[in-house]
Amino acid sequence: MKKIVMRKQLWSNLFCLILLTGITRSDASGGNPAKEVYLRINQLGYLTAEPKVAILFSMKEFRQPVDVIEVQSNKKVFSTYPRKISGSWAGFKYFYECDFTHLTAEGRYYLKAGKVSSPVFTMGDCIYVEVMDSLLNYLRQQRCGYNPFWDEVCHQLDGRCMYSAFPDSTFIDVSGGWHDAGDDLKYLLTSSYATASLLLAYRLNPKIFNDHVNQLGQPFPNDIPDILDEARWGLDWLHKLHPQPTHLYHQVGDDRDHVGWKYPFRDSSDYGWGKGRYRVVYFADGKPQGLGKYKSNSNGLANLTGRYAAAMAMASEIWKEVLHDTAYSIKCLQAAREVYELGKNNEGVQQGNSYGAPYRYGEDSWADDMEWGAAELYRVTADENYLKDAMTYSQLIGAYTWMGCDSAEHYRYYPFLNAGHYSLHSQAPENFKKILAAYYREGIEKSYYKAQKNPFHCGVPFIWCSNNLVVALISQCYLYQQMSGDKKYDFFMREQRDWLWGRNPWGTSMLVGLPAGGEFPQFPHASTYALTGRQITGGLVDGPVYLSIFGNLKGLYLSKPDEFAIFQGEAVYHDDLADYSTNEPTLDGTAAALLALTFFTLLR
Repeated sequence: MKKIVMRKQLWSNLFCLILLTGITRSDASGGNPAKEVYLRINQLGYLTAEPKVAILFSMKEFRQPVDVIEVQSNKKVFSTYPRKISGSWAGFKYFYECDFTHLTAEGRYYLKAGKVSSPVFTMGDCIYVEVMDSLLNYLRQQRCGYNPFWDEVCHQLDGRCMYSAFPDSTFIDVSGGWHDAGDDLKYLLTSSYATASLLLAYRLNPKIFNDHVNQLGQPFPNDIPDILDEARWGLDWLHKLHPQPTHLYHQVGDDRDHVGWKYPFRDSSDYGWGKGRYRVVYFADGKPQGLGKYKSNSNGLANLTGRYAAAMAMASEIWKEVLHDTAYSIKCLQAAREVYELGKNNEGVQQGNSYGAPYRYGEDSWADDMEWGAAELYRVTADENYLKDAMTYSQLIGAYTWMGCDSAEHYRYYPFLNAGHYSLHSQAPENFKKILAAYYREGIEKSYYKAQKNPFHCGVPFIWCSNNLVVALISQCYLYQQMSGDKKYDFFMREQRDWLWGRNPWGTSMLVGLPAGGEFPQFPHASTYALTGRQITGGLVDGPVYLSIFGNLKGLYLSKPDEFAIFQGEAVYHDDLADYSTNEPTLDGTAAALLALTFFTLLR
């Protein structure tokens, strides 16, 4: 769960961190109102043959050409006149699109508008392949148990169970898995989606993933693509959460974790068994839970079991067909079948649990997850009952989505992409395929309409974890295009991608440390960074939130002056160590971003 800050940072420590890291902001992104002109681009870069449109905005009308400068020669290679567009943001009323689509030569470039220059970007068809390793590196940094980032082992006493068939506080081994975000909690809710996203990304384009590390994440190749090593780390933990055919555990720890910045291998949190000792493990019983003041609204298991089954079924196929590990394939398929049946018998949702804070993962949909699980089980078993189930669940969930909404409770529509419609599409009867594509189109159309209300054409509501919504929208646009052949939303999809890489009001990438040399989050809300100053490259941060949300979350403050102050509008983003609402990297968001960026390795 996103960290609830219960402390005030020591100003001396923060000052030292800032000095160590250095605030080296791009001139094009700085907050100097006197400059008046600002350029916003995809800082990572563009595929050679795709549309390329930057945003220029200013305090007054801009009537000059915008030039594209080739870095190596420092010569102008293209020039375009900005086209005025409607919209306003944070007091800026003049917005323009700068189209340089006709430039297709590979290379390194920057834009120049008068005396203002953009960050340097790359033109090439392999740029999205090259960032995959960085995103996987972030996921390895989140590992619980042996962590290659720290070269330490943590949380070996996870944990003691509550709400299970065993007496409360009975020990069960659920060590391993991933820490959820900037804290040390572990959730089946998010880890199941992260695991499934990795497996789906590999299925879509297996050739792009390298082998640099072994199963422990150490720098020794093992003849297995790193993405499958990482997926295996998640799968092995999911197996631990399902020790018996009718048993499933869903959460390790709660917000009692939030006692300040701490090393995971020196965890000082206390769940009643002493500091740094056992942590609570919640059994999935399909009922409201909460050991403190706050209770969840749980009423079933199917949201967790559907995603679990989807991940295990995909793993069963990959470990059999690609890695030729029959024993593990059989183990995964058995777990998929057993957990899927738990969901059929307990339709509803198991939400996350909180203890002393009111925030939790409040997922309220489950039919989409069961559709995904059934579709993947049908793929590997050819059992017609799974196909019938998948079709039934697909109609039950339909186009239910966050898309078009202005607000929603935290993680209400999780996972933000219904991958079940896509998984079912290739296996469904021909007349049913159009129905599934139409569900996707309905959601995209709502987002497309919403995007016209801001000059950056971002199609999501700025609620907590808005970047997760952006990557889900990218994925839904691409998958819809593959399902239907309709390319209507192709450019819209690329606009959402460009938003993540800097075509946004703040001119910053939303992925820590990427692109190298660009404008990116330098002060992420994470213990790893807070304690060491080491950059956790590759993590997708939560993203901007409405100002009203930022003002009402508990414990929020800024530890330094807001460098983006003049760009704060209906939504705010802060590259600030203390801002857990906009600047905290997340496990599931990063895995979903990896999936979304995989699509651009398939496009030209």
